Amino acid sequence: MADTQTPSAAGTVAVVLKGYPRLSETFIAQEILALERRGFRLTLISLRHPTDRKRHPVHDEISAPVAYLPEYLYQEPLRVLRGWAQARRLPGYAAARRAFLRDLRRDPTPNRVRRFGQACVLAAELPAGVTRFYAHFLHTPASVTRYASLMTGLPWSVSAHAKDIWTIPEWEKREKLAEADWLVTCTAVGAEHLRGLTADPARVRLLYHGLDLNRFAGARHGDSARDGSDPAQPVRLLSVGRAVEKKGYDVLLQALSALPESLAWRLTHIGGGPLRSDLESQAATLGIAGRIDWQGAQAQAEVLAQYRAADLFVLASRVAGDGDRDGLPNVLMEAQSQGLACLSTRVAAIPELIEDGTTGLLVPPGDPAALAAALARLIANPGERRHYGAAGQQRVRADFDMNGGIDILARLLKGEPGPPGSLSRDAAA
Repeated sequence: MADTQTPSAAGTVAVVLKGYPRLSETFIAQEILALERRGFRLTLISLRHPTDRKRHPVHDEISAPVAYLPEYLYQEPLRVLRGWAQARRLPGYAAARRAFLRDLRRDPTPNRVRRFGQACVLAAELPAGVTRFYAHFLHTPASVTRYASLMTGLPWSVSAHAKDIWTIPEWEKREKLAEADWLVTCTAVGAEHLRGLTADPARVRLLYHGLDLNRFAGARHGDSARDGSDPAQPVRLLSVGRAVEKKGYDVLLQALSALPESLAWRLTHIGGGPLRSDLESQAATLGIAGRIDWQGAQAQAEVLAQYRAADLFVLASRVAGDGDRDGLPNVLMEAQSQGLACLSTRVAAIPELIEDGTTGLLVPPGDPAALAAALARLIANPGERRHYGAAGQQRVRADFDMNGGIDILARLLKGEPGPPGSLSRDAAA
C-alpha cells in the first residue's frame, strides 16, 4: 500500500545550499517555494552568505527559515569548536571522521577541512524535527551533507546540476552515489554520465527543472520588423549569464566584432561574474564597446522586461578549461517562454531544449565565425526570428512546465516510489 502520509507528517527536510539567496539560482528558489506550497516543512542551510545586492520576488515568498554555517572556520572558531565537541558525541561521528580522513588523503585541501568543520556545526545545531537532508549540488554541499548524515544517521539525497558533476573527481562521485538515497539531475547528458558511475543506475533520476509558467506568463513576440538596416532601429540582442569562462562571452564579442559594419545591432548583457571587466576591455579593443550595455545582475522583473523587449537571445556556452560547463541553462527556457528566438551552441544539454533549425539555432561551441554567420542571418531576418520564437515558446510550454518534476520530487522526499517510467522524463529530452 502506498505511503499516504502528508509532507508535514514526514518531518522537516533540511535543504543544504551553497549560498542563499542567489540571483543566478532561480531554479532552486522556485523549487523550494513549490515544495512549501505542497505542504513540506523546510529549513534552509546555507554554506555561504548572500553577495547579490538584489533579490528575486520568489525569495520573499519563501517562508522557510535560513541558517548560515561558518563560511570560513577561522571566522567563528568558538562556534566551530562547540559544534565539533557536540558532534563527536554523536553515534555516527566515528564513521564520518573515517570518511573525512579517507577523502582528505585524496583531496588534501583547506576546502576539505572546511567541509568537515561545517558538517560538525550542522550536525550539532540541526533543528529539532529534521528527518532528512536534501543537498543542491554534488560538490561542496553534498560533501557537508554526507558527513552530517553519517554523524546523525539521517538519510540524504542530492540534486546535481552542471559544474558540480563535471569538475569533481570520479571517486568522489562514485562514493556519494553509493551513499545517497537517490540523486536527481536536470540534464539527460548528466544523468547518463552519473548512471555509468553507480552499480544501481535507478538511483539516478532525470528531472528537468522546468519553469514556473505562472511567473513566466507567455508574451506576444515577433512584431518587430527590425532587420539591422536602420541605425536608428538596431536589432536588440540580449544575453543573460554570469561573466565566466563557460558562458563564452569572449567568443560572442569576437563574433559581434566580425559582423558587417553596416548591420545595426545593440547587445544588452545581464549578469555579474569575475570576467566582467576583462570583457569590457575586450569590447573596447574590438571597437564595439559603444554597442553594448552591461547591466550587471538584475532581479527577475527586470530580466523579464528585457526578454520582452529583445529581438534575439544569444548564449555562446562552451566547456571551460577545467571541465566546467552549463547544464541546461534556465535563461534559454525563460527567453523561449516569452517567444524570444534563441541562438546558442551544441554543448552540454542545450540540444535537449533547442532543436536546431526547428525551435532555434545552434552553432559549434568556441567558433566565433559560425556564431557571427548565424547572428548576421538572424539579425537580418525578422521572419525567421518570429518562427523560432513561436516554436520555442510552444516547446517550453508543452514540455518544460516545472509542476510535473516537482510532483515527482515531492514523492521522492516522502519516500514514495514513483510510477514506472515517471522518473526519466526522457521523452522531453
